[in-house]
Amino acid sequence: MSGENINRLIGEVFNEIADGIKSGSFGRKVRIGLTTLGSEHGVDELVKAAEMATRKYGDFEVVLIGPKFNTSLEIYGITNIEEGHSLMEKLLDSGEIDGCVTQHYNFPIGVSTVGRVITPGKGKEVFIATTTGISAFNRVEGMARNVLYGIITAKACGIEDPSVGILNVDGARQIESFLKELDARGYKINFAESIREDGGCLMRGNDLLAGTADVMVADTLTGNLLTKIFSSFTTGGDYECLGYGYGPGIGEGYNRLISIISRASGASLVCEALRFCADCAQNRIMEISKKEFEKANRAGLREIIQKLNQQEKKEKSEEIAVPPKKVVTYSIEGIDILELENAAKELWKNGIYSESGMGCTGPIVLVSEEDVNRAISILKKSSYIS
Repeated sequence: MSGENINRLIGEVFNEIADGIKSGSFGRKVRIGLTTLGSEHGVDELVKAAEMATRKYGDFEVVLIGPKFNTSLEIYGITNIEEGHSLMEKLLDSGEIDGCVTQHYNFPIGVSTVGRVITPGKGKEVFIATTTGISAFNRVEGMARNVLYGIITAKACGIEDPSVGILNVDGARQIESFLKELDARGYKINFAESIREDGGCLMRGNDLLAGTADVMVADTLTGNLLTKIFSSFTTGGDYECLGYGYGPGIGEGYNRLISIISRASGASLVCEALRFCADCAQNRIMEISKKEFEKANRAGLREIIQKLNQQEKKEKSEEIAVPPKKVVTYSIEGIDILELENAAKELWKNGIYSESGMGCTGPIVLVSEEDVNRAISILKKSSYIS
């Protein structure tokens, strides 16, 4: 070890002792980076956020990655966004920083971010899984993986057994089936219950506003939109001021703690994004991620996802003859709108005539009274209804 490194190490030890005497808490503080280039509100807004976090929270340290600026905070000097991301990765890989908050970052396929918002209904914090990145090329597989990403992030923020709800978007019924099979095979899921009269783990807009579930599962585009709305609904949209941002990137085998904010994120939100990132670093989110994926894989995560993908490919490729027409008066509910046509074809394949339609409570498949029991059994077995 060089003399310069020894002096730096001694200096860090003395600083930790001084901080421990002041705060009553001894031990190394995590160091969270913040890249300051790229904001629509300017470098000064992000520096303001870092200084705010430093004053507000005493249990982590903020360092800046950006151009020189008049501040007491440590700055790693860079001149453009690409240089900033390159340096950020080097600092993370070397352990000089434990996590970083940034913008414009391209994660590898399979990694997506989990946001953290404050709901307007009851002021409850909810994790939105996910908000940026691509969990998988297949949309339904991506949402299935988002379930794990949300649980991991919630656990890293101190929620030991987070409740999970599925936003009622395209593919939600398939994800419900996926979750129930994963739960039955040993990876236990704490299912949230909708506040609406019909209950269930499929979440409506009302549940979003009330914060019914700790983790709200959606596709990334929907999650991104929700995060933008929740963070800026009081400002008109051009300044995100509420919540914690778009969150850390999570993926199986991924080991860099990089959290995302947007170009519209203001100082108050960025301050809390730094807090969010520090929580994840302090609670060792990557270790939690490894353990959760190990448990899920033992319960057959990969097999269940493969089955989901095979089912979708099969449904797209099959041409099925329509059975002889019957009078259909019984409606079967609870089918995802995007799966309605496939559900009807599944019954045709089994010799049951059916028609699809839209009832008062949502999509329905109509069958004759004599085919009801067999039709329900087929649709349950094929995971179109639960």
